[in-house]
Amino acid sequence: MRRLFLIFAIILLFSCGEKATKSLESTPENPPNIVLIFTDDQGYRDVGVFGADDIATPHLDQLAKEGVKLTSYYAAQAVCSASRAGILTGCYPNRIGIHNAMMPNSNKGLHPSETTLAEMLKGKGYRTGIFGKWHLGDHPDFLPTKNGFDEWFGIPYSNDMWPLHPLQGPVFDFGPLPLYSNEQVIDTLTDQTNLTTQITEHSVEFINSNKNQPFFLYVPHPQPHVPLFVSEKFKGKSNRGLYGDVIMEIDWSVGQILDALKTNGLDEKTVVIFTSDNGPWLAYGNHAGSALPFREGKGTAWEGGQREPFIIRYLDKLPAGKTIDVPVMAIDILPTIAEITDTKLPEKTIDGKSVWKVFTGESDESPQEAYFFYYRVNELFGVRYGKWKLYFPHTYRSMEGQEPGKDGLPGTYKMVDLEEIELYDLEKDPSETNDVAAENEEVVEKIKLLATTMRTRLGDALLDLEGTETRPPGIVE
Repeated sequence: MRRLFLIFAIILLFSCGEKATKSLESTPENPPNIVLIFTDDQGYRDVGVFGADDIATPHLDQLAKEGVKLTSYYAAQAVCSASRAGILTGCYPNRIGIHNAMMPNSNKGLHPSETTLAEMLKGKGYRTGIFGKWHLGDHPDFLPTKNGFDEWFGIPYSNDMWPLHPLQGPVFDFGPLPLYSNEQVIDTLTDQTNLTTQITEHSVEFINSNKNQPFFLYVPHPQPHVPLFVSEKFKGKSNRGLYGDVIMEIDWSVGQILDALKTNGLDEKTVVIFTSDNGPWLAYGNHAGSALPFREGKGTAWEGGQREPFIIRYLDKLPAGKTIDVPVMAIDILPTIAEITDTKLPEKTIDGKSVWKVFTGESDESPQEAYFFYYRVNELFGVRYGKWKLYFPHTYRSMEGQEPGKDGLPGTYKMVDLEEIELYDLEKDPSETNDVAAENEEVVEKIKLLATTMRTRLGDALLDLEGTETRPPGIVE
């Protein structure tokens, strides 16, 4: 009798433990912190674990060893503002009226009714901070503090939008570059040498100050967008000139943030993500990154324009040292974080889907049937469908055959007309050199059908089509 009672007690204990674990997983009392580190114009090959052999990135390499590396991750679009809108809202940028890179003093910005990642997490009780570049509207109504962030230190738009731009006068008439603390301009930048260090220091202080509550730390570095600046501690340290020095300092910054998490006992309680907004600005030659082995760079829908390095670490929850080839896009990050933190999704329609099961290895298929590559003002350039990438006729810029820029001065792009549909097998041909559309007519027709559906929803300016589901940006008079 005593033996039967013992067996029953053990069964009951295991049963209750299992239920408790499931309950904790579905409704976490202590949701993890989220750290999103987001660089500017960094190429796919500009990290050691992604192929760089002339830039030392020990902290990012270690992050990949402890987490998951994605080899088919795509930015939401190949340009600054649109890309940031995608990762912060879970929407294709053109769904919410954000196109291209916003200029200073624009009357447009992210619409107040859109829910950002910061607002979503703030509703869960998170403290939220952004340290770096915003670029989703510089009018007071559109600043980060009006979009869910409790704290901000940084610049409102790209770091080249200042009077020292090499084309100032002939092309541009930029005013001073302001440095903000929350909603106040605290300085006018004439030198950005210490900006990466300052952003890092603010990020570390944010971690130290909020170690006892869940937080969302967003670190959108202005670098390595031109003009390139690096502090004295990394000047001349790399084997790829000033550009490599800048990447080394960003890697140092990642290390400082990781050290702060460890010092505060937050390693296992924090999801850390590292990626970039789009590919390298190839016109700047030796001041640009590398997207090799991929074709083209920033400002194009070719692989080099939007395929980016991506690392995510969540100790004990994600497999260490795993490489994943499944396609994922920036629009999927918000719903994935919503699942991780058990947070309610935005009420308005978003395009992203959670890829948590892809990250954990439970699934080797994307929850998205296809990804759509828009550029300029709502022009559908291409579609990724499984291993296939299809391009519709469009005009794109290229540095191929052109004299590249040097030492901060840009070269001149040539414009190329893609006149027919082209299809590439990215598994066999990641550099997109062999058009196989003629041999795969069924695949082409399938992707065309998917594109037709998306055009109905979001439109396509190349065909003069307006979508039924697009929403306007914020506009001030």
